[in-house]
Amino acid sequence: MKIKDIRAVVSGGASGLGHAVAERVIAEGGRVALLDVQEGPGTAAAKALGANAAYFRCDVTSEAEVNAAVAAARERMGGLNLAVSCAGVVGAGRVLGREGPMSSEFFTKVIHINLIGTFLVDKAAAQAMQSNTPNEDGERGVLIHTSSVAAFEGQIGQAAYSATKAGVVGMVLPMAREFARIGIRVMAIAPGIFRTPMVAAMPEDVQQSLGAQIPFPSRLGKPAEFADLVMAIVGNPMLNGETIRLDGAIRMQPK
Repeated sequence: MKIKDIRAVVSGGASGLGHAVAERVIAEGGRVALLDVQEGPGTAAAKALGANAAYFRCDVTSEAEVNAAVAAARERMGGLNLAVSCAGVVGAGRVLGREGPMSSEFFTKVIHINLIGTFLVDKAAAQAMQSNTPNEDGERGVLIHTSSVAAFEGQIGQAAYSATKAGVVGMVLPMAREFARIGIRVMAIAPGIFRTPMVAAMPEDVQQSLGAQIPFPSRLGKPAEFADLVMAIVGNPMLNGETIRLDGAIRMQPK
């Protein structure tokens, strides 16, 4: 796919990794729709990105809202060929915590946002993409999940979060195999510790400590570097059915 021809929906696009992807799409001459529950930041982000960006309020746990937002985004942009799922929550908490066992409601909430939300965006986007005119490789679109190194080395307190991030990895290959017949690729990125708004709000010494844990480069990842990998995936048609770690060689310890 040619980068300038991107028509993308980005869930969680109002901030963090999703916003970095949106910025890169616009910078390359594409169009982007930000899907997010944060109405104020979402509207402001789309306005700052310019005429080729739009914001659509969307709770990714609602199938009806996802379907409506994706359909509206496709109409607004005149097409849809890239969906990047960045909406998510950390959902930290021990299974047996100081206040008692983790509630099933808490675990379910994290699953609904991180895992089911990704599935709903995939499903709506793939349905829209299947009618695209294929390029010379027969490609009609690309779906990219945001996983995490926690999918592989979940720390104490990350049972819910790690389960969701392993789940989005687990969907990649079967979806890639199923969608091969309609020319849609499916990939996932598993970032390590990045300077997202949540991390940026931490004290500077904590940020430095986190960065020092990364072998090389020994610093926090930059959201723009996540966006760089998204663009590399879009541009390379042989990247399909795989999860790429983007982590500076870090392997997380138990806590």
